[in-house]
Amino acid sequence: MLLVEDEYLSRQLLGLLIKKYGSIDSADDGEEALRLVQKSRAEGRPYDLIFMDIVLPTMDGLTALKRIRALEAAQGVAVQGASKIVMASALSDSETLKDSRDSQCEAYITKPYLKAALESTIERLFNN
Repeated sequence: MLLVEDEYLSRQLLGLLIKKYGSIDSADDGEEALRLVQKSRAEGRPYDLIFMDIVLPTMDGLTALKRIRALEAAQGVAVQGASKIVMASALSDSETLKDSRDSQCEAYITKPYLKAALESTIERLFNN
């Protein structure tokens, strides 16, 4: 899993809540996330799940999401082989939700992170 969150405490909390699902790499901005995704794909171990904050320094989460999807498309990755991406933010307005969905994320969660919401999102993504 890849966790992309610029706020240290939020990153630590989210890591604690999802660690039971596997090992976690982390990034604190969209550019670092994109580099890690490229590296993981080049090494033949793509991330199955990426949690990404929308509001990030250097490169925001929506831009990173679009670039990850473009990278997957350029590599001929089929939809079922693509990383599942969950966008996260304190923003819950309809425009942000629409932008996230249009950029091909699988889910959107709002902060603060709630264990039950995270677990149900992960279960839904991997049990469908």
